[in-house]
Parts: sequence; C-alpha cells; structure tokens
Amino acid sequence: MVDLKSVFKRYNQKNVVEDVSVSIEKGTITSFIGPNGAGKSTLISMISRLISRDDGDITIDGEDITQKKNKELAKKISILKQSNAINLRLTIRELVSFGRFPYSQGRLTDEDWEKVDEAIDYMELRDIQDKFLNELSGGQRQRAHIAMVIAQDTEYILLDEPLNNLDMRHSVQIMKTLRKLVNELGKTILIVIHDINFASCYSDQIVALKDGKIVKQGPTCNVIDECVLKDIYDMDIEIKHINNNRICVYFA
Repeated sequence: MVDLKSVFKRYNQKNVVEDVSVSIEKGTITSFIGPNGAGKSTLISMISRLISRDDGDITIDGEDITQKKNKELAKKISILKQSNAINLRLTIRELVSFGRFPYSQGRLTDEDWEKVDEAIDYMELRDIQDKFLNELSGGQRQRAHIAMVIAQDTEYILLDEPLNNLDMRHSVQIMKTLRKLVNELGKTILIVIHDINFASCYSDQIVALKDGKIVKQGPTCNVIDECVLKDIYDMDIEIKHINNNRICVYFA
C-alpha cells in the first residue's frame, strides 16, 4: 500500500500540492485526474522520490520512502515521466534492457534478458526491437519507454500521462496491458491521465485533484459523476452508460 498523509509541496511559497492524504490499495489501478496545474505530476514525483516533499509523510508498505536506498527503491517502484527524451543512439531492445539496471548493474543475466523479452512482447514491439529510437514514431518511442518500465518488474508502477503521442489503437493497447499487469501479475499502478474516459473504463480507484487539493477520491463510480466532474473541470459533462462503463460526453 502507498500511504500519503498531509503531504505538501511548495514552489515560490505557493502550495502546488496542499494537505493531500490518500491510500493506494495494492493490486489496483489508481488514476489521478484533474485540470492542468492540479498537482498530479508533482504528486507521483514525490511518491517516487524524484522530488522531495516539504511536509507530510509518504510510506510504501509501511516504510518511509526517505529511509530506502536508491537501489532498493528502484526494485520497488518504477516511474515513467512525461519528458523521457533520450539522446543516445539506442535500439528499442537496448532501451528496454535499461529497466534491468537495478538488478544487473549493467551486467545482464539470462533472467534479465527474459524480462526484457517479456516486456517487448507485452508492448508488441518484437518486429521492430532492433530499430533505433530516432527511427521511431512518437507513439513507438512511448511504447518502448513503457516496455522499459515493465522490464524493471517492480510491484508499483507510476506512469505520468503514458498515452501521450499514442493513437486510439495503441492507447487502448496500453490500458489493456496495464489492466493485465494488475489482474495477472498483481502489480499496483498509479497513472496520471487526462482522458477521463480511459480513467473511467480501466481504473479501480480515481483521485481527482484541483489547485493542488483533492476534490474527490474513491471507487471510479463515485468520481465519474456529473456533479463531481463539474467541480473539477468547471464544465457540464454528461455521462452515458455504455457496456457497463460510464462514458463522459464533453465535446458538445
């Protein structure tokens, strides 16, 4: 379980995350939604210790994240940030192998390569695994970076807008893959996502933020609600029930 208690983050004496408390259950997909500047990315960056918190407590399975060594934490949590540009001339397979560094320290074993192959297959990259990153489309590069995170084989996976640059087919593929990782392998996934319909269809829990504060959190059905969404986004969003999913209509 990931536990946050009264967490704050300030920049220039302004709270960008303010008094956030939330518990993330194991074996779930939890989506963080909200408008730009809501504090979503800052929050998962603090959970992964990429940035420090100013106040409050963050624990994973009861342990304070500040007490864990980097190598230990990298075996527990993997994260993919929005900005993941790598300028090195690497193939997809080489990039994905970087996910094994916490275990191999650069000297990959047969077991490490098995994890690399599994991640490549998960993301349907086998046919292009020897292509260089600069030869790929934006969507292909994004899938390669997600494969690297999968190869890291951590219990907790944090993804910051992983559907960027992806077309509809590959966005669905990513979300189905995440659902599979949870259902079949027991992973716990925290995802920052702008498309509230993907959040609605694939999440177990949703945390909705606005201006650095939690507006609503809980099971998906409690958050994908017309009144709640109006509070979050300041617009009327109609909800249709299609195939047991709550689909938000906000284009009109």
